[in-house]
Amino acid sequence: MPRKAKEPVFDDDNPEWTEADFERATKFPKGLKLKDLKPGELVRLLPKRGPQRAPTKIPVSIRLSPEVISYFKAKGRGWQSRIDEALRKIAKKAS
Repeated sequence: MPRKAKEPVFDDDNPEWTEADFERATKFPKGLKLKDLKPGELVRLLPKRGPQRAPTKIPVSIRLSPEVISYFKAKGRGWQSRIDEALRKIAKKAS
């Protein structure tokens, strides 16, 4: 009996690239392939991000219920910032 084909996963936070996205992507010099580069050479070729002006947040990993994530994501982009704001309000009331 053949296996069921898995349904494709769609992630609104990480959409599939368009032709325009590929055009804006970093291009390597002609004839150079990623597999031929050593890590040090790759670092030299890729653009560097400048230092963060003022680190104001601390990265953490947290597990939240699917209902909470769905609620905040349903309101559109910036859902993580809205969760942060809600938690700050709760912390301010508690202190």
